[in-house]
Amino acid sequence: MNTEILKVHFTDSYLINPTNPITVNVIGAGGTGSKVMTALLEMNHSLIELGHAGIFVRLWDDDVITQANLGRQRFAECEVGLYKSVAIINRINRWAGTNWKAEARKFEKDSKDRLPENTGASIYISCVDSVKARFEIADILNGLNNGKAYSNRPRYWLDFGNSQHTGQAILSTIGTIQQPKSEKYETVASLPMVTDEFGELLKQSELEDDTPSCSLAEALEKQDLFINSSLVQMGCSLLWGLFRNGLTPYRGFFHNLKDFRTHPIKVA
Repeated sequence: MNTEILKVHFTDSYLINPTNPITVNVIGAGGTGSKVMTALLEMNHSLIELGHAGIFVRLWDDDVITQANLGRQRFAECEVGLYKSVAIINRINRWAGTNWKAEARKFEKDSKDRLPENTGASIYISCVDSVKARFEIADILNGLNNGKAYSNRPRYWLDFGNSQHTGQAILSTIGTIQQPKSEKYETVASLPMVTDEFGELLKQSELEDDTPSCSLAEALEKQDLFINSSLVQMGCSLLWGLFRNGLTPYRGFFHNLKDFRTHPIKVA
């Protein structure tokens, strides 16, 4: 008889019943980030319909849309030459009447080691294509002042990453999240950051070519057409579960689209 108690992480209580929309910073608006924004739009509408305050999103990306981005990323011919972040945010705000914001710049410290404005958020979602960017994000999140206003205190980091046919989404806590007492579950207050747990693997993958593609055909040699969207659907489902269920026994997954296998990562 298996008597092992299930380990779970209970969602930070503020996210369940907030007085204002939950602030989310999305970092990267490419193949993954552009699709994350669509998922967040759906999530926001659903949360509001359920009586929740919803979410407020800032999208960070300084890249400009090129012809090579069309097809695999959520951009139209008429948007070529615009900032990715601006094009997506304008489209969403017109569609849904939201007041989300575009940050047409990188999410990084300046030459004087100062943080950019508007970094405060409860949830951070990174959709970046370089290992260096991930470690820079981790450094910023670790250094953020947890003494900020309660509503903007950093709580979670959801990181997406992928190669041509495989990828992963990893949910981390920023610090520890106070857990309720439970007789049914073993509660886990801290979920490790992807850069701490898989840092060496990330550094090994740094040798891969991450130069921009000059055409869609070249881009598809690096990343299969549907790897980003399949990762986004499952990763955002994990985030949705935090809001909808108030807890999660999983903190991410590894995904292989080539042979249709997905392995969940349990809370430990």
